[in-house]
Amino acid sequence: MYLAGPLGFSEAGRAFHQQEIVARLERLGHVLHDPWEEDEEIARIAAMPYGAQKRAAWQAANLKIGRKNQDLIDGCDVVFAVLDGVDVDSGTAAEIGYAFARQKPIVGYRGDFRLSADNEGGIVNLQVEYFIRASGGTIIRELSELDRAIAACA
Repeated sequence: MYLAGPLGFSEAGRAFHQQEIVARLERLGHVLHDPWEEDEEIARIAAMPYGAQKRAAWQAANLKIGRKNQDLIDGCDVVFAVLDGVDVDSGTAAEIGYAFARQKPIVGYRGDFRLSADNEGGIVNLQVEYFIRASGGTIIRELSELDRAIAACA
């Protein structure tokens, strides 16, 4: 299972990602393809002082990170996508579109109570929601629904 979402960008997000999402999925017996697993190169670049060298290091690493994430999606059987935020994170939306194109079922999670849809008929951006539902997946509002939602994708 590939874990798509923006939670790795903040300390609070990383804690929720590890303690709630990763822990729950591991307890359920899923093999995880987690793009947020600790990466020494990323940690090294993040610790560099601001400037041209850091920018160049990120430019080179970004291509590797994107390719790694593509490979992780290609190697998974289901994508779990965090849809929280005022709008779905652009990287997460791209991963959802790619997963749909690769015929992977997608389960979205939106625990955020703020409105984020294009109109009253949706939960999130209509195209993101379409790809999730057309993949055979669904959008859940609570993590307690996760096991049932994943089982329905099989």
